[in-house]
Parts: sequence; structure tokens; C-alpha cells
Amino acid sequence: MLLPIHIAAGGLAIILGALALSVKKGGNIHRRSGLLFVYAMLVMGATASLLELRKSPTGGNVFAVFMIAYFVGTALTTVRPVSSWARRTNIAALTVALGLAFLDLVGGVKAFNSPRGFLNGAPFFMYFFLATVLILAAAGDVRIMRFGVPQGGPRLARHLWRMCFALFIAAGSFFSIRERVAKILPQPFTTAPMRALPILLLFAAMFYWLWRVRRRALPVLLRYDSMPVTTRAK
Repeated sequence: MLLPIHIAAGGLAIILGALALSVKKGGNIHRRSGLLFVYAMLVMGATASLLELRKSPTGGNVFAVFMIAYFVGTALTTVRPVSSWARRTNIAALTVALGLAFLDLVGGVKAFNSPRGFLNGAPFFMYFFLATVLILAAAGDVRIMRFGVPQGGPRLARHLWRMCFALFIAAGSFFSIRERVAKILPQPFTTAPMRALPILLLFAAMFYWLWRVRRRALPVLLRYDSMPVTTRAK
């Protein structure tokens, strides 16, 4: 039962994430699709970890749920009201990020020293890429704990890129493997350029909105957030 749930959650996460990126930010559709995206990502990550544990306790996806929970969790706390619960969550998240970064660095070294440069089906540079992103994200967490949650554009940018990176994990896990794509989409969509296109569009949308949030006023992203998250329009 785990595999169908995993596939359904992953597909739903991709659809909901794309919807949240494309609609008006701060509106009801954005809020609801974003929260549903978080739930779908957590289910996808949990089932991925359980499926990997059944195959091997040292598999590459064993800690998938922790990485996904880290990115979507810190993205949500960024636009929630500041509280003692949020501070404790950020401390726990920082510990998770540093632990995952260490594991990815170790995996990257092992993959680099292997004959083909792969470990658990992933190339060495992917491990180093994930470790770099996690270290940068952890540095952002330290800055939050020292100086507080930023206001305006920087706050929105933190929320945005972390949600987008979680979506990248979901989209990348699907589109990176041709056999998975071939089971759902027609043959023309299984070529390498077509499978790379959704990832490129995702990053294009992310950078577009990162530019937008620093130039225009956007409404509060989550209902019940008492802290203003808007920037002044020029």
C-alpha cells in the first residue's frame, strides 16, 4: 500500500505546488493549496523513507522525510506569528539541517571515491549540492535566531525559496527517472530535455517571485498571521 500512496502524494504535491506558484500570492487559493502541498509533501517523504527502509537501512531516501519536513516546516514558521513554539521549532530544524548536511557530505565523498561516482543511484555532485543548500539554509536559521524574523521582502523570500526547494525535491524525484515518467506521460515527454523542462520552469518561477517580492507589496501569506509581511510598492 505504501507505493501507491507515495506516488499519489508526490503527484498531488507537484500539482499543488505549481498551483500555489501560479495564483495570486496571499489569496485563499494560495493559502489552501500551499497548506495542502505541505501535507502532501510530508506524506510523500514519510512513505519514501519507509519504502527505503524496507530495502536498505542505509539507502539514500531513508532521511527523505526529515529533509522535506525541514524545508516546508521552516517555510511555514517564517510566515507564522513569532512565538516560543516557533523558536523551539527553529532550533530543532537547525539541528536537522546540520545533521542532514553532514550526511550528504559523507555520501558525496563516498560517491566521489566510488568507481562510477554514484552512491545509491545518485551522482556525487548531487550530494554536495544538497549539502551546500542545507548549510546555507542552516546559516539563515542561525541569523533568524540571532536577529529575529526579517520583515517585508526578506521574510517572503525565505518562505518562497524553501517551499520551492521542497517542490524541487518532489519534481526532481519524479522527472529524473525516465521509467517513472513513461508510466504516466506519452513518449515525447520522456526525453531528457522534456524531463528537465519542469525543473527549469520551477526555478524560473521561483526567481521571478523572488524578484517580485522585493518590488511590490504582497498580502499576508497565511491567515491568522498578526505580523505584517508586506513590502512597499515602488
